[in-house]
Amino acid sequence: QVQLVEAGGGLVQAGGSLRLSCAASGSIFGINVMGWYRQAPGKQRELVADTDLGGITNYADSVKGRFTISRDNAKNTVYLQMNSLKPDDTAVYYCNAVQEVGAQMYGYWGQGTQVTVSS
Repeated sequence: QVQLVEAGGGLVQAGGSLRLSCAASGSIFGINVMGWYRQAPGKQRELVADTDLGGITNYADSVKGRFTISRDNAKNTVYLQMNSLKPDDTAVYYCNAVQEVGAQMYGYWGQGTQVTVSS
């Protein structure tokens, strides 16, 4: 089992910045992709950004140029630097990790952290 613990959410004014972190622990062997999703009230959960062990990153169009995902493999931690925040970024942000064990893939989620951007 993999446990994901998130930190860094909060309330910020539009134009401000926040940094989220997510630390993985437990049976962390085989974790390849780590990333962030978000879910706003009444909306589906959506991918914000993810990154693999090789450093390849992927961003939602809505956050490109404003958010940066990074990863410290030695600490098994992924970060999301969020700049120029907008009220539309308000959501619960969830950390996600994908573990590959042989031919099997397992997905894990963190508990979520609230990000609220006021106008």
